Amino acid sequence: MNAMPKLQRGIIHLFIIGMGLIMLYPILWLISSSFKPSYLIFTDLSLWPKEVTVDNYVNGWAGIANMSFGKFIGNSLFLAFMCVLGNIVACSLAAFAFGRLDFSFKKILFALMMMTIMLPYHVTIIPQYILFRNFGWIDTYAPMFIPKLLATDAFFIFLMVQFIRGLPRDLDESATIDGCGPFQIFFRIIMPLAFPALITTAIFTFIWTWDDFLSQLLYLNSPAQYTVPLGLRLFLDSSGESNWGPMLAMSVVSLVPSLIIFFSLQRYFVEGISTTGIKG
Repeated sequence: MNAMPKLQRGIIHLFIIGMGLIMLYPILWLISSSFKPSYLIFTDLSLWPKEVTVDNYVNGWAGIANMSFGKFIGNSLFLAFMCVLGNIVACSLAAFAFGRLDFSFKKILFALMMMTIMLPYHVTIIPQYILFRNFGWIDTYAPMFIPKLLATDAFFIFLMVQFIRGLPRDLDESATIDGCGPFQIFFRIIMPLAFPALITTAIFTFIWTWDDFLSQLLYLNSPAQYTVPLGLRLFLDSSGESNWGPMLAMSVVSLVPSLIIFFSLQRYFVEGISTTGIKG
């Protein structure tokens, strides 16, 4: 009687492991190819390289056009930090207003905000570019992080609103009796309890900003301002020889910050997705 359930669980586990290996294969191939000489990358398809070299990492970190790849990583970290800070501050304030405060046209404004989620990004590229060009923001990081300070990411506002609505209003009433105003309630009550939702916002914002290529390609022109995606693009030459080895090596390096951020904050991320922030 017990043999069949164990057999079924074993088959299910083997299936899940097999699917996981299939999904991990591109990452494993990337890591393996980063240690191969350039002439073996597309000829040797095995995951275990026939010839191992670290020259790809040395040459890749040295960069291209007298620009170290560490410069690109520093630029990406700065931009990601500013975007995370902007989203956490602005989106949490907007979510607190929609989730706790009463004001005119609240439902209409919330509905309009939700409609922006369904608006494709490509529809707004041209008017945004014209606007930012008139502001003199081209070839700066301003077009990518200043809008974050205005709570333009409706997805994160919606995420925090749903989280805040799950918090008991009795906490607000008790704080009001003690003499707390809206800002004190926000900073002393809502923010500490909404910490998992804030971490979820920070993780998504960091990863999306770190991996963003289109916006950075559109607004950044100077190599000194380039971020990691644009730095990796420099290794590919459409008219000459591409440096595949260094590019793959630096692609592996570029994965490290995202992995560190995700796994170090995974506990809070899971809590933000699966709980309401209140434990009994």
